[in-house]
Amino acid sequence: MATDETKQAYQAKVKAQLDKFNAQIDELKAKATQAKADATIDYHDRMEELYAKRDVAARKFKDIQETSTDAWDEVKVGFEKAWGELQGAFDKAKDKLK
Repeated sequence: MATDETKQAYQAKVKAQLDKFNAQIDELKAKATQAKADATIDYHDRMEELYAKRDVAARKFKDIQETSTDAWDEVKVGFEKAWGELQGAFDKAKDKLK
């Protein structure tokens, strides 16, 4: 048969466990919030990189459109390099953001 003292001791034990779980839940929530913030920063960084590489490829494409036949090979190489860098950055971002 439980006494008041036993009941109070049990309640104190359960309260301590609940307080501990609440603290752990709060810690997980804080970590999740930080992870979300880090992911948002990473997303924006990757998008800025993609936009920059896209802009370079677009400028190289414009060069192709405006170049003479004599300079075609040189301009084509520059465009293909820029396009490859853009494609690589896109694939990397896509894999990271899945």
